[in-house]
Amino acid sequence: MKILVVGGTGLLGGHAALHLQALGHDVTLAARNPAHPTTTLAALPFLPGDYVAGDFPTERLKGFDWLLFAAGNDPRHIPPGADAGDHLMTANRDALPAFFRAARAAGITRAVMIGSYYPQATPELVAGNVYIQSRQLACEGVRAEAAPGFAVCTLNAPFMVGCVPGQPSAIFEPYTAYAQGHFPGIPPFGPAGGTNFMSCQSLSEAIAGAFARGESGKAYLVGDENLSFAAYFGLFFAAANPERHTAFTLGGRDERYSRSAHAEVDRQGQGHGICRRRSRREIEIRRAGHSRSDRQTHDDRARACHTIGDHDGELIAARKIAERGEDEGAVGPARECSVQRALHHFGRQ
Repeated sequence: MKILVVGGTGLLGGHAALHLQALGHDVTLAARNPAHPTTTLAALPFLPGDYVAGDFPTERLKGFDWLLFAAGNDPRHIPPGADAGDHLMTANRDALPAFFRAARAAGITRAVMIGSYYPQATPELVAGNVYIQSRQLACEGVRAEAAPGFAVCTLNAPFMVGCVPGQPSAIFEPYTAYAQGHFPGIPPFGPAGGTNFMSCQSLSEAIAGAFARGESGKAYLVGDENLSFAAYFGLFFAAANPERHTAFTLGGRDERYSRSAHAEVDRQGQGHGICRRRSRREIEIRRAGHSRSDRQTHDDRARACHTIGDHDGELIAARKIAERGEDEGAVGPARECSVQRALHHFGRQ
């Protein structure tokens, strides 16, 4: 299929674009800026434009069979001096459904949007957070554009871990530098709280599954492993600097620093967490076919086939994730996999 990947030069869209290409699809990237020249993404066809500015009318979208949208706006994208609420509502609530209307008019038959897990996983946070409100309205708005001949579903993903080879990272490069001891003013510790984590590889596999088997109009909540932030940062320390890891504080501390490698987790809120738990009355709606725990094996029987479905207890909000327990489990080689890839990619081993 000819697939247009909006946000295809970023982490999630870029990883998915390469995965879909490997599956035999004809992939074109769309974004404001071209792919980093050191990535294999740079060799793919590129369609420049900003969906918020209306740069993708129906005519530019003709000729594609499927659409992957991985370019929603978050607080990092608010222009200096702009009103945060106005910008986020314009970019997410308004511009996203408009883009999907244009895609439908262009003859695209299937569309998948990567959304945020907050509205489904922690609905109690929606009322007090304009960003989460905008993401919820975007999710509802694009699914409302579904029609006969235009199947639309969303995959609402948690905290993502991974890399596109050759692509710099404003998140994982600081994590790696922190683990190596390059932030001497910040002691080795993990922030309080925790969340659900998922690798880019697992999300890319889920995207392929959504194109193949996703039910139109559905919002699928996807995720994988529950970790406290302390355990998560501990993986970087254990892999990048084993000697320094012995001083790592695993209990979690509610502290902040002006130049903090913990900046990304502040967006969720220290001391809070989102914990994934299997529903006791789990009903299989669709199988995404993505691997759990990012396990790499040639034994297909060992590759878990994880269900994607409606909320229905799949994820529950938690004020704090236990340091050990049924939901979190032990930190083992499977969890180290994505961290090791990031470390190797940024040349810090």
